[in-house]
Amino acid sequence: MNQRMGKSHKASGADNGESMKLYQFFKSCRRQLEEEGHEDAAFYFEQVEEYLKSGKSLPALDKQVSNILGL
Repeated sequence: MNQRMGKSHKASGADNGESMKLYQFFKSCRRQLEEEGHEDAAFYFEQVEEYLKSGKSLPALDKQVSNILGL
C-alpha cells in the first residue's frame, strides 16, 4: 500500500530550551530588582517576562518593543 507522508511540524521547545532560558533570565532579573527596591525597573522586566510566558518571541521593531513595555 502506498501512503503519503504525513504533515509534520517542529514541536514547541525545538529551540533547545533557549526561549525558556530567556524567560528564566527576565524572571531572575525582576526578582533581584524587586529585592533591591528597584520596583520601577522590575516592572519592565515583568512586562517582558509575561510576554515571553505567553509563547511569543522577542520582536525587533521599536514599536512592538514599546508595546511590550507598555510605553
